[in-house]
Amino acid sequence: MKTTLKSRLLAGTALVSLLAVSACGSETDAAAEPASAEPTTVTVEHTQGTTEVPVNPEVVYTFDLGALDTLDALGIEVDGVPAANYPESLSKYGSDDYAKIGSMKEPDFEAISAGAPDLIIMSGRTADSYEEFSKIAPTINLSTEAADPWNSFISNTEIIGEIFGKEAEVDEKLAALDSKVEETKATAADAGNGLIIMTSGGEMTAYGAGSRFGLIHDVLGVATAADIKSEAQHGESVSFEYVAEINPDNLFVIDRDVAVGNAGEVASAVLDNELVMGTKAAKNDRITMLDSSSWYLVGYGLNNVDAMVSAVQDGIS
Repeated sequence: MKTTLKSRLLAGTALVSLLAVSACGSETDAAAEPASAEPTTVTVEHTQGTTEVPVNPEVVYTFDLGALDTLDALGIEVDGVPAANYPESLSKYGSDDYAKIGSMKEPDFEAISAGAPDLIIMSGRTADSYEEFSKIAPTINLSTEAADPWNSFISNTEIIGEIFGKEAEVDEKLAALDSKVEETKATAADAGNGLIIMTSGGEMTAYGAGSRFGLIHDVLGVATAADIKSEAQHGESVSFEYVAEINPDNLFVIDRDVAVGNAGEVASAVLDNELVMGTKAAKNDRITMLDSSSWYLVGYGLNNVDAMVSAVQDGIS
């Protein structure tokens, strides 16, 4: 049987239609296939366990001022903070623009629950409330480990970077900080030894390597003037006679009363006596009054650690 031109045209048209339908079907199937989705949560291992945390949480509450300082350094918005005596660098958080969720040690669970946070960052001061916090929202404890605060700070900073997609910025800031630490260590090699003193209520306690203020010795390389036997959080009670006997090359002073807002005799007045003024530190103008709120309340945060390193560097230069 002959194939007519008309039949060939009809057959060709049918083939084109079939191919078009097949192509549309393929496009539809491709569109229906989901693209590899970005993770919506991050698994965080922290001091009190493991928590699934949402990526880029919208409503963030923090009791940890070191974490707050890091969040602030990275431009991450925070919604709730404790009522505290903030240093100048974090003074804006004392305003009514930020929900107050209790004090540094006593959470206001009613206010926290009402705010419906997506993430709660707690501190060592509120560690006993972890289970109660976790009933309200994903909760992580980013307080630094007393045995190794420097590496703990780095790890906590990287965790915050991962949660908020700021890994590159965190790496850049930590690298700059590492360079500053190395510069300070080089200066410390020729700066003599040092003694860390905290005044409170007219009394003095000394801190050494491995303590909460051990950054000065353990990281920045200032030699210890004395072997202070004390727990990480609690210094060793000392007298003016002790300071005179140790006779440090450098004296670093933290005024706890100023940090917590208590009225009392300021550290400079406490130390203004013949015994302390007779030390090498006093005679060579090497008594460094450290920012009390920064060292006692805030501690290990990205901006704050940078300022702490600068304070020590200036004091021993």
